[in-house]
Amino acid sequence: MATKNNYITVAYKLYVTDGDEIKEELVEEAQAEHPFMFISNLGCVLPKFEENIDPLKAGDTFDFIIPCADAYGEVDDELMFDMPKSAFTTGGKFDSNHIYEGNIIPLQDADGRRFNGVVIEVKDDAVTIDLNHPRAGQDLHFVGTVVTHREATTDEITQMLNALSGGCGGCGGCGGCGGEGGCGGCGSDNGCAGGCGGCQ
Repeated sequence: MATKNNYITVAYKLYVTDGDEIKEELVEEAQAEHPFMFISNLGCVLPKFEENIDPLKAGDTFDFIIPCADAYGEVDDELMFDMPKSAFTTGGKFDSNHIYEGNIIPLQDADGRRFNGVVIEVKDDAVTIDLNHPRAGQDLHFVGTVVTHREATTDEITQMLNALSGGCGGCGGCGGCGGEGGCGGCGSDNGCAGGCGGCQ
């Protein structure tokens, strides 16, 4: 039996717990007027997110926790390192408009692969970058409602595949394709569900 690709939109609130913290913190919200969108079985969102959402129908509510190990894993100290300040110059000057503590910046390796890093510290001669996902080390608690759940059209699947391969189209507000937030996956601002797990 062929795998079905479903077009799904959800309104949700994302709460996280960090390390030994017991109190949850609301870090992201997608409202019904601007829901988080993804297409199932394309690897765009965290597997555990899709596993909990795909069986539901429009109008169903959900409330589940994705443990850190099944989300973005623990913080890896080896993914934090210094880069020479000279690597961040524009017109011969250090790019202080974009390189500042806490900002998420696009990077590219020698093979042309793109990824995001967080600026941890700007030193006299170096910039400390963290390549861990912003939600690394956190349990993700999603509470919300399924807004839309139907079979995806061929055009929608094509657009999403183009977006995942770096083309134009698709991710509905990428909560996943790279920014900060969008925990559902390919549909918000660094999609924690997936983008946060696939689209990053």
